[in-house]
Amino acid sequence: MPESRLLEDKVAVITGGGAGIGGATAELLAEHGAAVYVADVDGEAAEATAGRIAASGGAATAMTVDVRRPDDVLRLRDRVLDERDRVDVLVNNVGHYLAVKDLLQGDEAHWQSLYEVNLLHVFRVTHALLPAMLARGRGSIVNVSSVEGVRGYPPDPVYAAFKAAVVQFTRSLGVDVAGRGVRVNGVAPDMTNSVQSNFAEWDPPGSERRWPDWVPVGRMGVPVDQARVILFLASDLAGFVVGQTINVDGGTVAAGGWYPSARRPGRRWTNRPGDA
Repeated sequence: MPESRLLEDKVAVITGGGAGIGGATAELLAEHGAAVYVADVDGEAAEATAGRIAASGGAATAMTVDVRRPDDVLRLRDRVLDERDRVDVLVNNVGHYLAVKDLLQGDEAHWQSLYEVNLLHVFRVTHALLPAMLARGRGSIVNVSSVEGVRGYPPDPVYAAFKAAVVQFTRSLGVDVAGRGVRVNGVAPDMTNSVQSNFAEWDPPGSERRWPDWVPVGRMGVPVDQARVILFLASDLAGFVVGQTINVDGGTVAAGGWYPSARRPGRRWTNRPGDA
């Protein structure tokens, strides 16, 4: 356990908390003293995460919740408020690219699916839990977007548009409710190995040597890299941070398409990381 726990006696709700970034966030917030509600469409994954938290001495409740279903979100809200009478931290973590399609490959059904899993649920869950925060005059909301929402993403412009909307929602709502005691911020992950972006499984053997070519920090990210920033934003350490989305990406956005060039004599950087 850390010497100083940042969320002592807080109540936290994490959507998509069963695995990946959400799972790491649930475990880290619980380690820092929060009573965590692990909400996930995969009930077994939620139970597994809650079980690990309990085994480590933390407090966690697993719930099977599909945030695309309004009734599930209301059930989540009602249980949290009935059992705890408040919510201090909300992490809107759910999101998925579903299937990468450019504009012409996609269709109305695909766009609607992307909307529901990447943007609409952020509105829905926030709408359900924000009133309890405002009533107490305190709380923190952290929205998980993507770096594809802050830069061009030609493989799937519609997915990028919804992620960009999360960033703008974070900025605008953050300004609106900051004076009433609630802070809204976000993270934009990139190059993070997780259930949905399993680089370790997808990449061919030997690819690990290429990470210094792809990410300025020189390695792939892991879910706890995101969880640590979410913890900061959820805690009082970020008490003067409002409406911000932090790129947690190992430097990919800051690099602007430029990459370390360790294998090109005389050049430290290249915009063509496949070059010899």
